[in-house]
Amino acid sequence: MRDRLRHFVAHESLRVSRGLPSARRPCYIVGAMASHHDLEQHRAALIGHCYRMMGSVADADDAVQETMVRAWRGLGSFEERASLRTWLTRIATRVCLDALADRTRRLRPIELEGPCTVDDPLTELPRGHWIEPIPDEVALPADVDPLERVSLRQSIRLAFVAALQHLPPKQRAALLLTEVLGWPAADVADTLETSVASVNSALQRARAKLAGFGDLPEGAASLTAAQSALLDRYVDAFERYDIDALVRLLRDDVTLSMPPYRLWLRGHENIRRWMLGRGIDCRGSRLVPTWASGSPAFGQYRSTGPWALIVLELHGDRIAAMNYFLDTETLFPRFGLPPERPA
Repeated sequence: MRDRLRHFVAHESLRVSRGLPSARRPCYIVGAMASHHDLEQHRAALIGHCYRMMGSVADADDAVQETMVRAWRGLGSFEERASLRTWLTRIATRVCLDALADRTRRLRPIELEGPCTVDDPLTELPRGHWIEPIPDEVALPADVDPLERVSLRQSIRLAFVAALQHLPPKQRAALLLTEVLGWPAADVADTLETSVASVNSALQRARAKLAGFGDLPEGAASLTAAQSALLDRYVDAFERYDIDALVRLLRDDVTLSMPPYRLWLRGHENIRRWMLGRGIDCRGSRLVPTWASGSPAFGQYRSTGPWALIVLELHGDRIAAMNYFLDTETLFPRFGLPPERPA
C-alpha cells in the first residue's frame, strides 16, 4: 500500500512539473518527499480512527490509503489553520463515510441468534461479515501522552468497536470525533458538513444507543497484577490442556466464538464440552503472546501449525470472552507472529 502511494507521489510530481522551470514549479512539488514523510507520520492515528469507523483492518488500510492520496492532491490548499493530523482526520472521516454508504455493518458471532450448542453445525460466513482484530501498535500513535494512549487503546476494544457499528455512520463519526479525539462540536459540524445543533443531536442519540449495550468488557490498557497472574495461569492451563484449571479462570457467563464460523458458546459447561470434544485437537498447543484490539492476545499453534489468534476480554480477574480468529493466513503476518510452531 505505501509503495503504491510513493509511486503516486512520484508520478504526480513528474506529471505536474514536467516542462516547467524550477522557479515556476509549485512549492508542494519541490517539497514532495518531505511532505510525504509528514503525511506518513500520522498513519497510525488515521488507521485507528478508520478502524473504529469500519471495524476492519483491511478496510481501514484502504481508507487511509485513499486519505493519503486525497491529501497529497490537496496539499497545496492546506492553510495550517488546523494541525496536519486534524486535517487528515477530516479527510479520513469523509473517506470512511463514502465507503460505508453502501456497506452492511460488521458483526461478532455473539450478536447473532444463540447461544449455540456444541453439536450445532459449523456454518462459515464470508470474511467481510465479521469485526476484525487490529494490532495495537498499528492503531496507536507513538507521539501521544500516556493518558491519551490509554483512551485510544480502550476505544479499539472489540466490544466497543462492535457496538459502534450499530450507529449510523454519521452518528458514529460524531461520537468518535468528540468522545475519542476530543474535538469541539463546531469542528465536527464542519467535517460532517452539518450544523452544531445536528451534531449535538447525533451525539445524544449515539450515547443513548451505546448505553443500551450495558457494561462492555473492560479494556486491558493497563493490566493489574491480578490480571497478569490470570494470563500466566491461562497459558499454563491451556498448554497443559488442563480444562478444569482453565474453566476456573472464566466468568460464569463467559463466551467463546470462532470467526468465520457463526457458532458461539456461553458458560462453563458448554466450553468444557467443546474443549474436550470437537476442540480436542487443541491439546498440545503452544501460545505466543501479543496484543490485539486493546486486549491481551495469543497466537495459537496446534501440532500442525498456526491455528488461531485468541483475543481475550477480561472482566476484573476473570476472562469474560475468548475470541478465536481462525484466518491465520491473514492475521499472523499482520501481528508479526511466526509462521511455524515454536519449539
